[in-house]
Amino acid sequence: MGEYLQTLAELIEIIREFVKERNWDQYNQPLNLAVSMSIEAGELLELFQWKTHEDVEVALKDDRFREELASEIADVLVYLLRVADTTGIDPAKAIVEKMKRNREKYPIDYWKGKAPSKFNRPE
Repeated sequence: MGEYLQTLAELIEIIREFVKERNWDQYNQPLNLAVSMSIEAGELLELFQWKTHEDVEVALKDDRFREELASEIADVLVYLLRVADTTGIDPAKAIVEKMKRNREKYPIDYWKGKAPSKFNRPE
C-alpha cells in the first residue's frame, strides 16, 4: 500500500515520543483525546460535505484534496492511537477481537452483499 511499514506499536511509540518531547502528557487524558479525535473526525467529514459519490471520485484524483484527506485521516488516527495508549488498550488486539464478534454478528450466508442495518437483521 505504501513505503511506510510501521506497526501500530511503532506508530504509538512515535506519537508517544512527540508528546513527551513537548511535555503534553498533562493534556493527553483519555477524555480530552476522545474529544479531539471527534473534532478531527468532523474535519474529515467536512471534506466530503455536500459532495455526491461522483464528486468524491473526481476529488480523489486531485492531489490537493488527497493531501488534505491524508492529513485529516492522520489526525484522527493519531488521536485514536493516543486514546488507546493512554487507556492501556492494545488497538491491534481490540480490532482482532471486534472482527471476531462481527463475524458472529454478521454471518456471510445472510449478510453477503447487504448493507448492515438494524432494519434488515434476520429474525
